[in-house]
Amino acid sequence: MRTDRLLAITVLLLNRKRLSAKALADRFEVSTKTIYRDIEALSLAGIPIVTHQGTTGGFEIMEQFTISRQFLALDELLSMLAAVQGIRTAFDDQSISNLLEKVKTMLQPTERELLEQGGAPLTFDFNPWGQSASARARVQALRTAIGERRTVTFRYTNLEGTGTERTVEPIGLILKGYLWYLHAYCTLRGEFRVFRLSRVQELRVTEERFEPRPAPALDSYSWQPEWSESGASEVVLTFRPEVRDRVEDTFPTEQAERLPDGSIRIRGSYPANEWFYGWMLSFGDKVIIDEPAFMARELRERAKKIIAQYAEL
Repeated sequence: MRTDRLLAITVLLLNRKRLSAKALADRFEVSTKTIYRDIEALSLAGIPIVTHQGTTGGFEIMEQFTISRQFLALDELLSMLAAVQGIRTAFDDQSISNLLEKVKTMLQPTERELLEQGGAPLTFDFNPWGQSASARARVQALRTAIGERRTVTFRYTNLEGTGTERTVEPIGLILKGYLWYLHAYCTLRGEFRVFRLSRVQELRVTEERFEPRPAPALDSYSWQPEWSESGASEVVLTFRPEVRDRVEDTFPTEQAERLPDGSIRIRGSYPANEWFYGWMLSFGDKVIIDEPAFMARELRERAKKIIAQYAEL
């Protein structure tokens, strides 16, 4: 147990620079005296740890120190390999291919042979289903703009079909679920926004460069629903047994309730927009919107229009 903690402390100091004894004690649920003994043990083992005094004091590892392969278990190394391979599926980038080869060199010959014979135990594929060549090119263009700090212009269409011309300062790309998003400072709105790439058209990387602004980290605040949908309503849906497999593959388990007759009731928060109504129509007569009533009425009106369109055939 102590060996695991010593290795974990080393990794934390490598990744987070300076940490206090109290912060480490809280992290590992031990006393500060135990942490001091651990730091002493690491120093005796040759880890170059520097101690800083004062209110901003703490422990840190000297720069240029790196952790060697012997500290990585095989499953940890294979997880790294899977992550890099997954990134390569999303980006056609030689530097990522080079990184993949570097990670592979850390495998022992016997480990590499086992991997080739048995296949990867873990696979990440960050390439969304059905991603077109143009969508992939859009992601690549934005990566270039982010790296070179160039502004980008495009036409952005919201869920209501309203389009606006935007000029943004891109700082990051996000793959959430199966959708790509762009994190950027929007000059039109005067704040940082997240744009769904499937709604971006006429993308152009300009020659104008920008100085990075202080930006909120996406993991420092909760994901905002309006980034991918309009205002949502609490919805109750009942699906017939014939589409049970499709429903179970689509909706989160915690939203589903199986009824005695085999039907499935779904309770969740969904937006009243084109995407939702089109999705419901795809189930035909196998779904009923129990709540809210205005969504049920809207779906009925859309179904009537479809019937009227084919009435003379």
